[in-house]
Amino acid sequence: MGGTERPSTTPRPQRAEGTEHLTVERVGATLVLTLNRPEAKNALSLPMLVGLYDGWLAADEDDGIRSIVLTGAGGAFCAGMDLKALAGGGMSGERFRERLRADPDLHWKAMLRHHRPRKPVIAAVEGHCVAGGTEILQGTDIRVAGESATFGLFEVRRGLFPIGGSTVRLARQIPRTHALEMLLTGRPYPAPEAARIGLIGHVVPDGGALPKALEIAERINACGPLAVEAVKASVYETAGMAEADGLAAELARGWPVFDTADAKEGSRAFAEKRPPVFRRA
Repeated sequence: MGGTERPSTTPRPQRAEGTEHLTVERVGATLVLTLNRPEAKNALSLPMLVGLYDGWLAADEDDGIRSIVLTGAGGAFCAGMDLKALAGGGMSGERFRERLRADPDLHWKAMLRHHRPRKPVIAAVEGHCVAGGTEILQGTDIRVAGESATFGLFEVRRGLFPIGGSTVRLARQIPRTHALEMLLTGRPYPAPEAARIGLIGHVVPDGGALPKALEIAERINACGPLAVEAVKASVYETAGMAEADGLAAELARGWPVFDTADAKEGSRAFAEKRPPVFRRA
Protein backbone atom coordinates (compact mmCIF):
# COMPACT_ATOMS: atom_id res chain seq x y z
CA MET A 1 0.00 0.00 0.00
CA GLY A 2 1.20 3.45 -0.86
CA GLY A 3 4.15 2.26 -2.98
CA THR A 4 5.01 3.97 -6.25
CA GLU A 5 3.81 2.00 -9.30
CA ARG A 6 4.19 2.57 -13.02
CA PRO A 7 0.96 3.10 -14.98
CA SER A 8 -0.08 0.28 -17.31
CA THR A 9 -1.24 0.42 -20.92
CA THR A 10 -5.06 0.42 -21.10
CA PRO A 11 -7.71 0.51 -23.85
CA ARG A 12 -8.85 3.90 -25.12
CA PRO A 13 -12.34 4.79 -23.85
CA GLN A 14 -15.26 5.49 -26.18
CA ARG A 15 -17.59 8.45 -25.55
CA ALA A 16 -21.11 7.87 -24.26
CA GLU A 17 -23.88 10.12 -22.91
CA GLY A 18 -23.42 12.61 -20.01
CA THR A 19 -23.87 16.29 -19.11
CA GLU A 20 -21.70 19.36 -19.73
CA HIS A 21 -19.96 18.79 -16.36
CA LEU A 22 -19.96 14.97 -16.27
CA THR A 23 -18.53 12.73 -18.97
CA VAL A 24 -19.68 9.11 -19.20
CA GLU A 25 -17.54 6.61 -21.09
CA ARG A 26 -17.30 2.84 -21.50
CA VAL A 27 -14.03 0.94 -21.41
CA GLY A 28 -14.99 -2.68 -21.92
CA ALA A 29 -17.15 -3.64 -18.94
CA THR A 30 -16.13 -0.55 -16.95
CA LEU A 31 -18.15 2.66 -16.80
CA VAL A 32 -15.89 5.70 -16.43
CA LEU A 33 -17.47 8.80 -14.88
CA THR A 34 -15.34 11.93 -15.26
CA LEU A 35 -16.01 15.12 -13.33
CA ASN A 36 -15.57 17.60 -16.15
CA ARG A 37 -15.31 21.19 -14.94
CA PRO A 38 -11.55 21.68 -14.96
CA GLU A 39 -11.69 25.49 -14.93
CA ALA A 40 -13.15 25.21 -11.40
CA LYS A 41 -11.01 22.21 -10.31
CA ASN A 42 -14.16 20.13 -10.87
CA ALA A 43 -16.11 21.83 -8.10
CA LEU A 44 -19.52 20.20 -7.83
CA SER A 45 -22.30 21.83 -9.84
CA LEU A 46 -25.88 20.76 -10.36
CA PRO A 47 -25.26 19.42 -13.89
CA MET A 48 -22.35 17.42 -12.46
CA LEU A 49 -24.45 16.01 -9.62
CA VAL A 50 -27.30 15.06 -11.95
CA GLY A 51 -24.84 13.37 -14.29
CA LEU A 52 -23.20 11.53 -11.41
CA TYR A 53 -26.45 10.18 -10.05
CA ASP A 54 -27.60 9.12 -13.51
CA GLY A 55 -24.24 7.39 -13.97
CA TRP A 56 -24.61 5.41 -10.74
CA LEU A 57 -28.12 4.35 -11.81
CA ALA A 58 -26.95 3.40 -15.29
CA ALA A 59 -24.26 1.17 -13.82
CA ASP A 60 -26.73 -0.44 -11.42
CA GLU A 61 -29.20 -1.19 -14.20
CA ASP A 62 -26.80 -2.43 -16.89
CA ASP A 63 -25.65 -6.00 -16.28
CA GLY A 64 -22.94 -5.50 -18.90
CA ILE A 65 -21.21 -3.04 -16.57
CA ARG A 66 -19.12 -4.81 -13.96
CA SER A 67 -17.19 -1.93 -12.41
CA ILE A 68 -17.14 1.87 -12.23
CA VAL A 69 -14.20 4.28 -12.26
CA LEU A 70 -14.69 7.82 -10.95
CA THR A 71 -12.10 10.42 -11.97
CA GLY A 72 -11.69 14.12 -12.79
CA ALA A 73 -10.65 16.09 -15.87
CA GLY A 74 -7.80 18.57 -16.16
CA GLY A 75 -5.48 17.22 -13.49
CA ALA A 76 -7.91 17.57 -10.57
CA PHE A 77 -10.42 15.26 -8.92
CA CYS A 78 -12.86 17.56 -7.09
CA ALA A 79 -12.44 20.76 -5.05
CA GLY A 80 -15.78 20.40 -3.28
CA MET A 81 -19.20 21.96 -3.60
CA ASP A 82 -19.90 25.03 -5.72
CA LEU A 83 -22.73 26.51 -3.66
CA LYS A 84 -23.49 29.21 -6.23
CA ALA A 85 -23.96 26.63 -8.99
CA LEU A 86 -26.07 24.40 -6.75
CA ALA A 87 -28.38 27.34 -6.04
CA GLY A 88 -28.74 27.89 -9.78
CA GLY A 89 -26.36 30.76 -10.50
CA GLY A 90 -24.42 30.21 -13.72
CA MET A 91 -26.13 26.86 -14.25
CA SER A 92 -27.11 25.91 -17.77
CA GLY A 93 -30.42 24.15 -18.30
CA GLU A 94 -33.62 24.58 -16.35
CA ARG A 95 -34.04 20.80 -16.48
CA PHE A 96 -31.35 20.41 -13.82
CA ARG A 97 -33.24 22.60 -11.36
CA GLU A 98 -36.35 20.57 -12.10
CA ARG A 99 -34.49 17.34 -11.31
CA LEU A 100 -33.45 18.68 -7.91
CA ARG A 101 -36.96 19.90 -7.12
CA ALA A 102 -38.37 16.51 -8.09
CA ASP A 103 -35.80 14.69 -5.89
CA PRO A 104 -34.43 16.92 -3.07
CA ASP A 105 -32.14 14.04 -2.05
CA LEU A 106 -30.49 13.82 -5.49
CA HIS A 107 -27.27 15.61 -4.51
CA TRP A 108 -26.71 13.25 -1.55
CA LYS A 109 -27.27 10.23 -3.81
CA ALA A 110 -24.86 11.67 -6.38
CA MET A 111 -22.21 12.15 -3.67
CA LEU A 112 -22.66 8.52 -2.53
CA ARG A 113 -24.02 9.61 0.85
CA HIS A 114 -27.48 8.14 0.30
CA HIS A 115 -26.73 5.69 -2.51
CA ARG A 116 -24.33 2.77 -2.82
CA PRO A 117 -23.83 1.33 -6.31
CA ARG A 118 -23.92 -2.46 -6.38
CA LYS A 119 -20.88 -2.54 -8.70
CA PRO A 120 -17.39 -1.80 -7.30
CA VAL A 121 -16.41 1.89 -7.55
CA ILE A 122 -12.73 2.76 -8.03
CA ALA A 123 -11.57 6.35 -7.54
CA ALA A 124 -8.75 7.62 -9.79
CA VAL A 125 -7.48 10.83 -8.18
CA GLU A 126 -5.16 13.47 -9.58
CA GLY A 127 -4.59 16.91 -8.04
CA HIS A 128 -7.13 18.40 -5.64
CA CYS A 129 -9.48 15.99 -3.84
CA VAL A 130 -10.61 18.18 -0.97
CA ALA A 131 -13.76 19.07 0.99
CA GLY A 132 -16.64 17.50 -0.96
CA GLY A 133 -14.09 15.63 -3.07
CA THR A 134 -12.76 13.80 -0.01
CA GLU A 135 -16.37 13.20 1.08
CA ILE A 136 -17.28 11.53 -2.23
CA LEU A 137 -14.05 9.55 -1.99
CA GLN A 138 -15.32 7.90 1.20
CA GLY A 139 -18.23 6.44 -0.78
CA THR A 140 -15.88 4.66 -3.18
CA ASP A 141 -14.51 1.14 -2.67
CA ILE A 142 -10.93 1.24 -4.02
CA ARG A 143 -8.78 4.37 -4.31
CA VAL A 144 -5.79 5.23 -6.49
CA ALA A 145 -4.01 8.60 -6.50
CA GLY A 146 -1.24 10.36 -8.36
CA GLU A 147 1.71 11.23 -6.15
CA SER A 148 0.93 14.98 -6.23
CA ALA A 149 -2.73 14.55 -5.25
CA THR A 150 -3.98 16.42 -2.18
CA PHE A 151 -6.75 15.36 0.21
CA GLY A 152 -8.46 17.05 3.14
CA LEU A 153 -11.67 18.22 4.78
CA PHE A 154 -11.35 22.00 4.93
CA GLU A 155 -14.85 22.78 6.20
CA VAL A 156 -13.96 23.72 9.79
CA ARG A 157 -11.48 26.32 8.51
CA ARG A 158 -14.45 28.10 6.97
CA GLY A 159 -16.75 27.62 9.94
CA LEU A 160 -18.64 24.89 8.09
CA PHE A 161 -19.52 21.25 8.80
CA PRO A 162 -18.48 18.33 6.52
CA ILE A 163 -22.03 17.11 6.16
CA GLY A 164 -21.37 14.73 3.26
CA GLY A 165 -20.91 11.84 5.70
CA SER A 166 -17.34 12.37 6.93
CA THR A 167 -18.06 12.59 10.68
CA VAL A 168 -19.65 9.13 10.39
CA ARG A 169 -17.61 7.37 7.73
CA LEU A 170 -14.06 8.59 8.14
CA ALA A 171 -13.40 7.06 11.58
CA ARG A 172 -14.78 3.76 10.26
CA GLN A 173 -12.31 3.78 7.37
CA ILE A 174 -9.10 5.06 8.97
CA PRO A 175 -7.88 5.08 12.61
CA ARG A 176 -9.89 7.46 14.78
CA THR A 177 -6.89 9.62 15.71
CA HIS A 178 -6.18 10.31 12.02
CA ALA A 179 -9.86 10.86 11.26
CA LEU A 180 -10.25 13.42 14.02
CA GLU A 181 -7.07 15.23 13.07
CA MET A 182 -8.26 15.51 9.48
CA LEU A 183 -11.73 16.64 10.53
CA LEU A 184 -10.66 19.10 13.26
CA THR A 185 -7.60 20.75 11.70
CA GLY A 186 -8.78 21.10 8.10
CA ARG A 187 -5.20 20.67 6.90
CA PRO A 188 -4.21 19.23 3.52
CA TYR A 189 -2.87 15.67 3.24
CA PRO A 190 -0.45 14.77 0.42
CA ALA A 191 -1.02 11.44 -1.30
CA PRO A 192 1.80 9.52 0.43
CA GLU A 193 0.43 10.50 3.86
CA ALA A 194 -3.13 9.69 2.78
CA ALA A 195 -1.90 6.23 1.78
CA ARG A 196 0.00 5.79 5.05
CA ILE A 197 -3.14 6.41 7.14
CA GLY A 198 -5.24 4.19 4.89
CA LEU A 199 -7.42 6.74 3.10
CA ILE A 200 -6.17 5.55 -0.30
CA GLY A 201 -4.70 2.26 -1.42
CA HIS A 202 -2.26 3.09 -4.23
CA VAL A 203 0.06 6.00 -5.04
CA VAL A 204 1.22 6.10 -8.66
CA PRO A 205 3.19 8.61 -10.76
CA ASP A 206 1.18 11.70 -11.71
CA GLY A 207 -1.04 10.94 -14.68
CA GLY A 208 -1.14 7.24 -13.80
CA ALA A 209 -4.21 7.12 -11.56
CA LEU A 210 -6.72 6.40 -14.30
CA PRO A 211 -4.64 3.69 -16.02
CA LYS A 212 -4.06 2.00 -12.64
CA ALA A 213 -7.77 2.23 -11.77
CA LEU A 214 -8.68 0.69 -15.13
CA GLU A 215 -6.14 -2.07 -14.53
CA ILE A 216 -7.82 -2.89 -11.21
CA ALA A 217 -11.23 -2.69 -12.87
CA GLU A 218 -10.15 -5.19 -15.53
CA ARG A 219 -9.15 -7.65 -12.81
CA ILE A 220 -12.55 -7.22 -11.15
CA ASN A 221 -14.32 -7.58 -14.49
CA ALA A 222 -12.64 -10.95 -15.04
CA CYS A 223 -14.25 -12.30 -11.86
CA GLY A 224 -17.75 -13.68 -11.44
CA PRO A 225 -20.09 -10.66 -11.35
CA LEU A 226 -22.61 -12.27 -9.00
CA ALA A 227 -19.80 -13.19 -6.61
CA VAL A 228 -18.25 -9.70 -6.80
CA GLU A 229 -21.54 -7.94 -6.05
CA ALA A 230 -22.39 -10.34 -3.22
CA VAL A 231 -18.95 -9.86 -1.63
CA LYS A 232 -19.25 -6.06 -1.80
CA ALA A 233 -22.76 -6.16 -0.36
CA SER A 234 -21.67 -8.46 2.48
CA VAL A 235 -18.73 -6.23 3.46
CA TYR A 236 -20.97 -3.17 3.82
CA GLU A 237 -24.05 -4.76 5.34
CA THR A 238 -22.05 -6.52 8.08
CA ALA A 239 -19.80 -3.56 8.93
CA GLY A 240 -21.89 -2.41 11.89
CA MET A 241 -22.94 -5.85 13.13
CA ALA A 242 -21.69 -7.88 16.04
CA GLU A 243 -19.43 -10.69 14.81
CA ALA A 244 -22.02 -13.45 15.29
CA ASP A 245 -24.68 -11.47 13.42
CA GLY A 246 -22.22 -10.58 10.69
CA LEU A 247 -21.20 -14.20 10.17
CA ALA A 248 -24.85 -15.23 9.94
CA ALA A 249 -25.52 -12.50 7.40
CA GLU A 250 -22.46 -13.58 5.43
CA LEU A 251 -23.78 -17.14 5.17
CA ALA A 252 -27.17 -15.90 4.01
CA ARG A 253 -25.51 -13.75 1.37
CA GLY A 254 -22.77 -16.16 0.33
CA TRP A 255 -24.35 -19.62 0.15
CA PRO A 256 -26.64 -18.81 -2.80
CA VAL A 257 -23.58 -17.85 -4.86
CA PHE A 258 -22.38 -21.47 -4.73
CA ASP A 259 -25.60 -22.60 -6.43
CA THR A 260 -25.15 -20.36 -9.47
CA ALA A 261 -24.15 -21.50 -12.94
CA ASP A 262 -21.29 -19.03 -12.75
CA ALA A 263 -19.86 -20.82 -9.70
CA LYS A 264 -19.98 -24.12 -11.57
CA GLU A 265 -18.38 -22.49 -14.61
CA GLY A 266 -15.59 -21.06 -12.45
CA SER A 267 -14.73 -24.48 -11.04
CA ARG A 268 -14.98 -26.12 -14.46
CA ALA A 269 -12.75 -23.49 -16.08
CA PHE A 270 -10.16 -23.95 -13.34
CA ALA A 271 -10.12 -27.71 -13.91
CA GLU A 272 -9.88 -27.23 -17.67
CA LYS A 273 -7.14 -24.57 -17.32
CA ARG A 274 -9.00 -21.91 -19.30
CA PRO A 275 -10.50 -18.49 -18.53
CA PRO A 276 -14.06 -18.75 -17.20
CA VAL A 277 -16.98 -17.40 -19.21
CA PHE A 278 -19.38 -15.93 -16.66
CA ARG A 279 -22.96 -15.35 -17.76
CA ARG A 280 -24.41 -13.80 -14.66
CA ALA A 281 -26.54 -16.84 -13.99
